[in-house]
Amino acid sequence: MKTRRVVLIAHDVRSCHNIGSLMRTAEGFGVKHLYLTGYSPYPEPPKDKRLPHIRAKLTRQIHKTALGAENTLDWSHETDITTVVTQLRSDGYTIAALEQTPDSVNLAVYDPPLKIALLVGNEINGLDQSVLDSCDVRLQIPMFGAKESFNVTVAAAIGLYHIQFAEGK
Repeated sequence: MKTRRVVLIAHDVRSCHNIGSLMRTAEGFGVKHLYLTGYSPYPEPPKDKRLPHIRAKLTRQIHKTALGAENTLDWSHETDITTVVTQLRSDGYTIAALEQTPDSVNLAVYDPPLKIALLVGNEINGLDQSVLDSCDVRLQIPMFGAKESFNVTVAAAIGLYHIQFAEGK
């Protein structure tokens, strides 16, 4: 197995419990950094400027599912996803959106590069077209049941598993 540098971007994910689960999942898969972008909630960072009751409430809700991963995982909140994508691309990362589109590649056959940023989006609407257009590749998880998608945290876990254990590049 080759060692990859994997980062995860969670854009406009609305649920604190999903953010906590993403943190725990990312930490478990050795993700180097989690970027929480857009309106995704985030736990209390140093020098947090949000109102005390807001930051305390969000931190408590995220902790319910993160179970401490918020303290061991390298993460940051960035409002502007474009800045994050631009910086990661300049650092040599391939930006891979996990989204069902007409041109998405089946995750099962995708050969991930050694530096990859996996991008997941809103639980209901997915990623905006402008965000998808900024990505290098769009990946989709094959579905066999009646439902059209997985929960964002389940999808991220499947994507991270494939990326970390693929034998390719």
